Amino acid sequence: MAKSYESAGVSLEAGYEGVRRIKKHVAATNRPGSMGNIGSFGGMFNLASLGYKEPILVSGTDGVGTKLKLAFEMDKHDTIGIDAVAMCVNDVLAQGAEPLIFLDYVALGENIPEKLEMIVKGVSDGCIQAGCALVGGETAEMPGMYQDGEYDIAGFTVGCVEKENLIDGSKVAVGDVLVGIASTGVHSNGFSLVRKIVKDNQLDLHKPLTEYSELPLGDFLLTPTRIYVKQVLEVIKKTDVHGVAHITGGGFDENIPRILKEGMGIHVVEGTWPILPVFKFLEKYGNVPHREMFNIYNMGIGMVLAMPKEEAPFAIEILSKFGDKAYVIGEITDKPGVDIELVK
Repeated sequence: MAKSYESAGVSLEAGYEGVRRIKKHVAATNRPGSMGNIGSFGGMFNLASLGYKEPILVSGTDGVGTKLKLAFEMDKHDTIGIDAVAMCVNDVLAQGAEPLIFLDYVALGENIPEKLEMIVKGVSDGCIQAGCALVGGETAEMPGMYQDGEYDIAGFTVGCVEKENLIDGSKVAVGDVLVGIASTGVHSNGFSLVRKIVKDNQLDLHKPLTEYSELPLGDFLLTPTRIYVKQVLEVIKKTDVHGVAHITGGGFDENIPRILKEGMGIHVVEGTWPILPVFKFLEKYGNVPHREMFNIYNMGIGMVLAMPKEEAPFAIEILSKFGDKAYVIGEITDKPGVDIELVK
């Protein structure tokens, strides 16, 4: 035992115990192409085994922001890893790529093996949902960097798509409709405002606001981000998808225009999908102007697909088989900008 290192606040034994605990969760994410075991210096994947002709690698990295603060307050750590995976894999999916591998980085002030296992189990659960392998990661114990009980988590993913199937927005055309896929809630963006609203209204995270949910408020807000990989890849495979937008920070205004060509805009009609109760709560208790909500949050739509109008019913049918609700929420126009037709 390295007693000198222990005296500085770093427990090697806790690190060994943490690795032992997470091995089964890592193993559960194995998929075709996976190579090696946890403990190697680098994560490996055999791309040749998948038979790509002209493979394009698409990578993404992200964290979960201040949503972590709610996890600390609720002492709930088994879903935050799903958020870390979702934020990365949903991004590479927007280019039509299938996520193949994922790596996580967890930094904490004190390595408590039981807590680390919960965090990594969430990562494993997210990888299983996305169909990608957790091939490695890093657990950094850094005494003095974090307050007691706190940590940070980030993720990195690599996906692959055949060059001819890459979705880059080049096919997006005026008249394409926007198919919005339902979100599960706030996902992992805008939590600085969420936390401010909770604080300003002196709300108890451990008690429900029954007007909106029977769950304790903290659990309600911690609902994990929806992972759209398997269902959207199936839609891409069977329909003519022209563009994909992951609705994250910046809401509709910042994310949907990322798939447009110059001179194009979008027209979205509020009321074509149900706005989730969590957003009604945030708007009311935060006194946020209604139109501004669309520039901050996903408002109940986590991903948007642009496609020809005649393809939309089939896409919605496919998504429904995966348990997703989807709606035609608008269209691509020749008028630049984001026009949201609000319910009066």
